[in-house]
Amino acid sequence: MGGAMITTNDNTALKEAFKDAIREVVLENKELLHDILLEVMEDMAMIHAIEEGQQSLPVEREAIFELLDSPQ
Repeated sequence: MGGAMITTNDNTALKEAFKDAIREVVLENKELLHDILLEVMEDMAMIHAIEEGQQSLPVEREAIFELLDSPQ
């Protein structure tokens, strides 16, 4: 079973081609990348809020709606 050998030069060229492809995708799709990062940050904030809520004492439903209905 003779498989093709990848030389160091081939490996370096492959890495450079991969880096160039990533750079091109990022530069051409900045808005998409921004949206993805925004989603990740929102998800992390939600996870943090849920974890924080699990550590706090329960609150009556009416108290929450009073806060939401009150003028800021």
